[in-house]
Amino acid sequence: MGDARALRTPKGRDGRGKPVVAAADGPGPGNPACPGASGDGPGRGAQGFAGRGDCPAPPTRLPHRPLSWGAAALPLAVHRCARSLRSRPVDKAGYPGLGSGAGPRRARHPRRSGAMAASMTRGTRSPPRPGDPSGEGTQGLPDPSPEPKQLPELIRMKRDGGRLSEADIRGFVSAVVNGSAQGTQIGAMLMAIRLRGMDLEETSVLTQALAQSGQQLEWPEAWRQQLVDKHSTGGVGDKVSLVLAPALAACGCKVPMISGRGLGHTGGTLDKLESIPGFNVIQSPEQGVCDQMQVLLEQVGCCIVGQSEQLVPADGILYAARDVTATVDSLPLITASILSKKVVEGLSALVIDVKFGGAAVFPNQEQARELATTLVGVGADLGLRVAAALTAMDKPLGRCVGNALEVEEALLCMDGAGPSDLRDLVTRLGGALLWLSGHAGTQAQGAARVAAALDDGSALGRFELMLAAQGVDPSLARALCSGSPAERRQLLPRAREQEELMAPADGTVELVRALPLAQVLHELGAGRSRAGEPLRLGVGAELLVDVGQKLSRGTPWLRVHRDGPALSGLQRRALQEALVLSDRAPFTAPSPFAELVLPPQ
Repeated sequence: MGDARALRTPKGRDGRGKPVVAAADGPGPGNPACPGASGDGPGRGAQGFAGRGDCPAPPTRLPHRPLSWGAAALPLAVHRCARSLRSRPVDKAGYPGLGSGAGPRRARHPRRSGAMAASMTRGTRSPPRPGDPSGEGTQGLPDPSPEPKQLPELIRMKRDGGRLSEADIRGFVSAVVNGSAQGTQIGAMLMAIRLRGMDLEETSVLTQALAQSGQQLEWPEAWRQQLVDKHSTGGVGDKVSLVLAPALAACGCKVPMISGRGLGHTGGTLDKLESIPGFNVIQSPEQGVCDQMQVLLEQVGCCIVGQSEQLVPADGILYAARDVTATVDSLPLITASILSKKVVEGLSALVIDVKFGGAAVFPNQEQARELATTLVGVGADLGLRVAAALTAMDKPLGRCVGNALEVEEALLCMDGAGPSDLRDLVTRLGGALLWLSGHAGTQAQGAARVAAALDDGSALGRFELMLAAQGVDPSLARALCSGSPAERRQLLPRAREQEELMAPADGTVELVRALPLAQVLHELGAGRSRAGEPLRLGVGAELLVDVGQKLSRGTPWLRVHRDGPALSGLQRRALQEALVLSDRAPFTAPSPFAELVLPPQ
């Protein structure tokens, strides 16, 4: 990992006042160890396939943000972000805009045209103050009216492109929570935000209002610098949280992870953990959420639980409404939803894994970077140190997809083994968190500490403690964490049948497309289309080949675990088309890690 502080100048700027991007201390653009690399964007291999190259881009640091959010005072990267906080349309696969190539070396927002274009919502500018050398005054939210506005007026204001004051936004959130806002009004406001957008200050206020709509988590003062967390926008085979939380606990952190369930083609951390018999993600309502989590953090150092109705209730209501009003892809609503749940945790540092690619909601790195930049900027405005990693999701992460199978692979990673792409992502994200929270001098040192926790068994030990503390029988927890892969499979849910697919031709594995694989597994019962649907926890798939590997015709490349009848012709065809072969020489697959956006100084 690059040391983001290596070339830092005061306030993150060079002598001309421009944002400084630190060089990585590993191979990368500008480093002789990575000849030919550049930071100009996606490259193409000899066979014409898009790729990020072997060296990820160095960390991108947002410039120092002045206290004023006025347009005249905004640094370039943040100003462009403020102009572009417009929602994203769904991608070509029909999934809303949350969710290769070495990315640009500056945190900036791409220019967009057509349906992707958006303008910053303009606010009122106050008169210049005496002594203001710019003569421009400040630009901010309008002063709140003496009387609170009614919801129809707020909806009309945002519909027509106006900016909402802090009082306006808090009034709307309050109406959502106390039930005075009708469902049609909530939907209308969400659509107005989706179409007209919000600037950074409005988004920050909305995030705060959502976070303050319920119980706030309070921890011992001694934990202040220890509290860290990670969030992912969702992918296929993404079991990073299962490994990273106990690894960070083994490194001395406290990780109060509040996770979600899978919906559509993406898996959910809670579903994966619930494939372990007895694991409880919902704690007793008789005891306060904070008290229960504090006990778990004291005993283990980490916990992974579901969102309680006591925490951020306004977000729960808005999220459900967004799902049925086609407003899931609104950039400010995404930002507020993610960060509000993290603000209540009282964290010292947060890393967000923003996926892009064929199986992510963001189809390309530029769109993912816009969300990443916004998350980092709003987090800084709220006093939360946020770093956002851009990671590719064209192929599954690791070799296993499916709830119980992913638990097996997470355990393998905590054995110090497992797929290299999973280990790489865990150590890079963990290294960034340890550095941000002051537990490591550099990101590289932090990554080395996480790797050591995987190799020496301390992460696995914390995982065992977490299982027992969250309802798993201690003997089962012990057997899972000490057994062989074959023994572990006997302890977890298993599908009734297995079916292997053979390579249709000779060639080098260029790609295994994650989206069609996930869609077929969803049809087989591994995922859900609606909240509350039961899952077949043993259903999934194992990749029997690696990207870059030479493959002969007739060789098994995929093993499907199913409960139902044999795969249909359409399902088999979709899976075979997910395997992309080329005639080039075998190669080493690049890391999914592409870029890191860091907070301002």
